Amino acid sequence: MKKPVEWIRGVGAFLLALVVGIVAGSLVQTQFNLLALQNLGVEIGIGTRLKTSVEDLVNFVPVYAVIFGASFLLSQLVTSLCIRLLDLRWRTLYLSLGAAIGLWITFKLVDSLAPMPTLIAATRSAGGMAAMLATAGLSSWLFAHFSRRRVGFPGHFAVAAIITVGWMAPPAPVQADASSGYRLETLAIGLEHPWSLAFLPDGRALVTERPGRLRILSADGQQVSEPLAGVPKVFASGQAGLFDVLIAPDFDESRRIYLAYACGAWRANHTCVSRGKLMSGSLEDVQEIFRSLPAKTGDAHYGGRMEWLPDATLILTLGDGFDYREEAQKLTSHIGTIVRINRDGSAPADNPFITDPNALPEIYSYGHRNVQGVVFDWRTNRLIIHEHGPRGGDEINVIEAGKNYGWPVATLGLDYTGARVSPYTEYDGMESPALHWTPSIAPSGMTLYDGDLFPEWQGSLLVGALAERRVHRVVLSNDGAVDMETLFGELGERIRDVLTGPDGAVFLLTDSPDGRVIRVTPW
Repeated sequence: MKKPVEWIRGVGAFLLALVVGIVAGSLVQTQFNLLALQNLGVEIGIGTRLKTSVEDLVNFVPVYAVIFGASFLLSQLVTSLCIRLLDLRWRTLYLSLGAAIGLWITFKLVDSLAPMPTLIAATRSAGGMAAMLATAGLSSWLFAHFSRRRVGFPGHFAVAAIITVGWMAPPAPVQADASSGYRLETLAIGLEHPWSLAFLPDGRALVTERPGRLRILSADGQQVSEPLAGVPKVFASGQAGLFDVLIAPDFDESRRIYLAYACGAWRANHTCVSRGKLMSGSLEDVQEIFRSLPAKTGDAHYGGRMEWLPDATLILTLGDGFDYREEAQKLTSHIGTIVRINRDGSAPADNPFITDPNALPEIYSYGHRNVQGVVFDWRTNRLIIHEHGPRGGDEINVIEAGKNYGWPVATLGLDYTGARVSPYTEYDGMESPALHWTPSIAPSGMTLYDGDLFPEWQGSLLVGALAERRVHRVVLSNDGAVDMETLFGELGERIRDVLTGPDGAVFLLTDSPDGRVIRVTPW
């Protein structure tokens, strides 16, 4: 009976260690996320801390169980084989070291494969990473202590593998809806991740492609020019690239256009704005007029939308760089803010923080995650934006100068792992959204429809959605907003930009390597 007893003991020791590692890892990531908020001055009482820890044990653990379980199983198997083959002493030490190294490799592998730079927020800092790895070492120590014997390649590893793989679940299907009352006409095709469209006074349009190309679309929409020369050098990687294009209010005289784009390199990049004169086949007299500070590493969350205000100052939306979300609460950083600049890039004299020596003068509002839709409602004199939440918590906000819009202190969203970003959905001194989408729709371009072709849409916001692959029609009131309906779901494509054309038609850009321009008119 000795071998069955050892086999049972080995399986039991492994499962105990696995559970301890998963629970300990969840508790560690919660405390480091809360610590990041405390460092911003957020008050977190013991009751809130305990409640958040329990919520993460429910929501974060299913994801972390797969990550940690696979890592722990493989690391203990490989380390055990090495111990046996090399006849090493200090078995417990080597198993613990192997578990920590295995988890570190797994974190790096997951981060390289996931769309976001860092999947588990606690690992953004060296201290958080070290604490997470320490939980793996603790788990391995428990495994070595309670199994007691040398570990070769017994059947309990196979049992553990079956249990570990069993935690994985398939994603939920995406449902489509049917729409009617309009006609979808494909114009330009073969565009590589088109990002923005801007109409010229003569009926032609400028269209940007994320890899860094600017083209001209003919007035009938059937012909696309070769890429224009003179476009600034763009950092194109992941979400980084060439973003918005906007023509100057005095374009007829100045011929100037404005471009928002990512500039720099992987380890040090920014959101930049340049302006240049649109000539035949090229941009000339190109000047960089704004560069967000400080530089960040990675290729996520740039914002990149622009809009003119009635006084001809320029609004530029920015993102939090994903791994830099706490920067959105700091007035010494452009990261996670909306900025307002003059046409030459200088800060307007009436900006809200212009006299604050501890704030960057261009900042107009802050506490944003990744703002990629902006319109100015000339009827009500309101600046309206939407921004991406993480897993849920996409927002529409009405922007007032100098206000704090909460991220990451107040949010209705969770991290992509299911972990709490913050225990608070509201916080004193921070503005709440007019509307939020949970689960997330991944909002993109947005237009305030003011055309005549669709009278029932007049005054509505048309919000593109990347994840949902459709457009939401939203009606904004004085005390909130209502999501009225979804449109164009039959396309089944990621919608990157939505624009009202000069004739009242709606124009859509689809986000793909073979993107297209679509014109929407009534039947």
